Amino acid sequence: MVPDPCDLAVSGVVPVGACWRAYTRKLTRPWHTAQGRLDVRRGYLVRLETDDGLTGFGECAPLPAAGTETLQQTHAALGELLSACRGLAPADLPAVLARGRATPAARCAVETALLDLAAQSRGIPLFRLLHPEAQRTVPVNAALGRLDGAFEARLREALDQGFRVLKVKLGVYPVAEELLRLGVACRSLPAGITLRLDANGAWTPAVATDVIAVLADLPVESLEEPLATPDPDVLRALQARTAFPLALDESLTGRDRERLLAEPPVRRLVLKPMALGGLLPALELRRRAARAGMDCVVTSTLEGDIGLWAAAHLAAGFGPDLAHGLATAGWFEDARQAPVPNAGVIRLPELPGLGRVPETDGDWVDA
Repeated sequence: MVPDPCDLAVSGVVPVGACWRAYTRKLTRPWHTAQGRLDVRRGYLVRLETDDGLTGFGECAPLPAAGTETLQQTHAALGELLSACRGLAPADLPAVLARGRATPAARCAVETALLDLAAQSRGIPLFRLLHPEAQRTVPVNAALGRLDGAFEARLREALDQGFRVLKVKLGVYPVAEELLRLGVACRSLPAGITLRLDANGAWTPAVATDVIAVLADLPVESLEEPLATPDPDVLRALQARTAFPLALDESLTGRDRERLLAEPPVRRLVLKPMALGGLLPALELRRRAARAGMDCVVTSTLEGDIGLWAAAHLAAGFGPDLAHGLATAGWFEDARQAPVPNAGVIRLPELPGLGRVPETDGDWVDA
């Protein structure tokens, strides 16, 4: 089992101060899924402090479509969790975090801040706390969004920037139209470039079967969430018909984990720390999935700078073979402190903890 974040902390690292603040960040363009669109992202930053001067940060960016609680539920849970953490010894913190199971985004924020403190107290980057042998480089896919009129321009830009895996949102337009546009885009793809497709649960089994048959002739790396009702038996049958992995993403949070791991219906899991309750629950699920024969990738829930850095630290130990869905900073109007890929790779800082401090603009509220 993965140790509790408090077990990772050096004895004596006790949060004596806790505060938080809300944020609203504008997107450069609407973020479209089969469930709708986003024009702004709202969430919270949290800060934990120790009496010896360490400061740990976390981010809470709820997205119910990805399996988290609502923003209103986050607000209520976050204040309670932070207030309860303040002044407690490490041995007492696991019980506090357990209260956040029903609000995973809030729990993720508090756990991230605790892990940030734990890594700082040891003088090591967070990714080395989570994975002692991890490398600093994290391969990532480009996030191209839906197949709209500007898709070709985004595709050319991603290729120019050196991305090798391109993620495309499906399930937004009529199926025939999307397949036609996708086929046209594939004609100009250089050799070795692959597509990571995400249907966001848009299709019936019959439609998914037909789509997968067409995709067999395209350079598809994987297909996420093909079914509106992700029945395990149907998914297993679909997976048997295709050479590329099918993946569970947002439907993962409501699934019977024990059955999933005992009888895997697909070959891949998409891990969103914000929806799973933090970095350590995601890491534990990845270890168990590997034993069951499934690979895993880490993906953003369109969180901000601190959440993206935390997810990148998690992904660093997953190996160099799979790209992760963490190149989403460009969707924000201001992403000066976010991890920005170079040639399709995010490079983590060799600084203690997260290695990043959020901008201090805004009013912090004591918990």
